[in-house]
Amino acid sequence: MRSCYLSRKTNETEVEVSLVLEGRGVRTISTPIPFFDHMLDQVARFSNVDMEVKVTGDIDVDGHHIVEDTGIVLGSCLSDALGDRKGIERFSQAAVPMDEALVVVTLDLSGRPYLHYEDAALRGHVPLGSPSFDPQLAEEFFRALCVGARLTLHVDYVRGKNTHHMLEAAFKAFGRALGKAICITGAEVPSTKGVI
Repeated sequence: MRSCYLSRKTNETEVEVSLVLEGRGVRTISTPIPFFDHMLDQVARFSNVDMEVKVTGDIDVDGHHIVEDTGIVLGSCLSDALGDRKGIERFSQAAVPMDEALVVVTLDLSGRPYLHYEDAALRGHVPLGSPSFDPQLAEEFFRALCVGARLTLHVDYVRGKNTHHMLEAAFKAFGRALGKAICITGAEVPSTKGVI
């Protein structure tokens, strides 16, 4: 069973993450930002990865450190759980609508961290919840996760008006794409290089 537990403590945050890739989407999420909890919940649910995330930190400054550091640890934990990435599907895409919003996520568990984040439809939207989640933080989360997990990720907000719908569609689409990409569908490393 592919799994991992990682923790990271800095002067700004303390993050603990546990993942089981062959899971059922069972999750326990606790950060100081309720909307962020809701988004991480979507990732676990739609990827079918069992996930425990516990985060504390300097929410009085703002949510940036909490969101970015969670991405770092979650990404690193995902990379460790994937191991040599032997037999994985590797590439995946998911398009998720949520009412008027549509987001397309494409990913490659390539070993090369890269984020393309096209959020023109989302710019200028107001923060959500209390303590608030600034929509700009979604990009920071995905960037940190890409670096930690060594994956290539394209997130395209095709359309939308409601901030909640747009962000939730993005996290759901990421979860669905991740769930497909981590599936074991072969016996070899899916690369002509022989390693990822």
